[in-house]
Amino acid sequence: MSRINTNVQSLIAQRVLGQNNVGLNQSLERLSTGVRINRGKDDPAGLIASEALRAEIKSLNSAVGNAERADQVVNIAEGGLQEISSLLTELQGLVTSTANSAGLSASEKEANQLQIDSILQTVDRIAGSASFQGNKLLNGTFDYTAENVASGVENFRINGAKFEGDQLSVDIVVTQSAQRGQLYLSAGGSNLNLGGSGSSFTIEIQGALGSRQLQFASSTSLTEIATAINNFSDVTGVTASAGSTGISLISSAYGSDEFVKVKVVSDGGITGTGVGIYGFESDDANTLNTTALSTFSDTAAANGVRDKGQDIGATVNGVNATADGRQIRINTDVLDVQLSLDEETATALGSVAAFDITGGGADFQLASKVDIAGKVSIGISNVATRNLGDNQIGFLDRLGSGKSFNVVDGNLTDAQKVVDEAIDQISSLRGRLGAFQRNTVGATIRSLGIAVENTAAAQSVIRDADFASETAALTRSQILVSAATNTLALANSQPQAALQLLG
Repeated sequence: MSRINTNVQSLIAQRVLGQNNVGLNQSLERLSTGVRINRGKDDPAGLIASEALRAEIKSLNSAVGNAERADQVVNIAEGGLQEISSLLTELQGLVTSTANSAGLSASEKEANQLQIDSILQTVDRIAGSASFQGNKLLNGTFDYTAENVASGVENFRINGAKFEGDQLSVDIVVTQSAQRGQLYLSAGGSNLNLGGSGSSFTIEIQGALGSRQLQFASSTSLTEIATAINNFSDVTGVTASAGSTGISLISSAYGSDEFVKVKVVSDGGITGTGVGIYGFESDDANTLNTTALSTFSDTAAANGVRDKGQDIGATVNGVNATADGRQIRINTDVLDVQLSLDEETATALGSVAAFDITGGGADFQLASKVDIAGKVSIGISNVATRNLGDNQIGFLDRLGSGKSFNVVDGNLTDAQKVVDEAIDQISSLRGRLGAFQRNTVGATIRSLGIAVENTAAAQSVIRDADFASETAALTRSQILVSAATNTLALANSQPQAALQLLG
């Protein structure tokens, strides 16, 4: 059958040629761009997944950059702290050398004081000058701010805090009282009553710092004995107070590392009602246990009677805290604080609304998702001399000329304690920043790098063109287009045969 008006074979050939051209053009586009999905119609679901992965890769790369920037910030802070640490070490040597008062002239002491003044000024200058892009790092700019500090909180340090909203309350529950080591030596009266005028009462007092043996004659008053023991408190770590019939021996500090031990070398034939070594009630450090631990002549006293202190037990915001004496600390992903309670608060069970954290800290975004879980916060305290030290022993600026801890005429024992505390605080801060760099920033950069690789690989599988497959498809499309073109030419020439019917 021959038709001229409608060439069905030509229409079919045109349709197939158009389809083959679409396939050919698609293969050419994919091979020229290297991408399988160039527009939404190529793969709608794949496009959605691919765009989400591309956004994730961008966020991950930005998080890597944030981590590297955090490392640079901490490097600058560490440089300043390293120099301050060296200055404090030099300061420690100056205090120790100046204590050799008999071997130094007044002018040498004054020269040492000039050096100390220079060191203190340099520490303050470094604290005020270390900066990153205009942000001061060591002057308290990145320290946390706290309000409503309870009266029972002696000292506190906020190392890290993450919270949403206006503030984060720090609440403490004391579950175990802090205690000191303490014993009671009952002499039966206000003076020693020994077996004879030539007798002596010889005891060895031992504490966390050391021991000292003391000897007392008959009729020595309890006040004199307590004074003699207190003369060596810096050596033993034990203080004494005289009562009406005995002496209380108490460790200078609280905690499980503190203790009081009394060893009776010679009781001197002491006599009197209730003489011996007593302890205190376990739940009340102010109440004497009426049952003696040992008499002065017992073997137990000769071997030594010992009582140790106890660390405070507490929870902070529901988390069990580590403790040392009256100091407690928690270190979680959300809150890292350390603080010490005064004696009244640390020795009584109950709850304490310690303080409210209202802001501050150095925040770094180290995850691709911006939320509290992806943020890392760290506090960098003010390391100026007026802040190094604490309320109990004093602060470093008091070593300056004319102040209470100056080396010309000040208290050098307390001066050294302040310097020791300052060195410990700077070392602790450097260690904390170092741990942040190594364990937080370093691990984050490594893990984010792996996440970028894996996410990019997943995105590539969805979006990138497979050149082997697309090349094969291109060759197929080229052949089909060529075949369809030839077929269309044949279909178009077929109606011409109808002319032969017209003669």
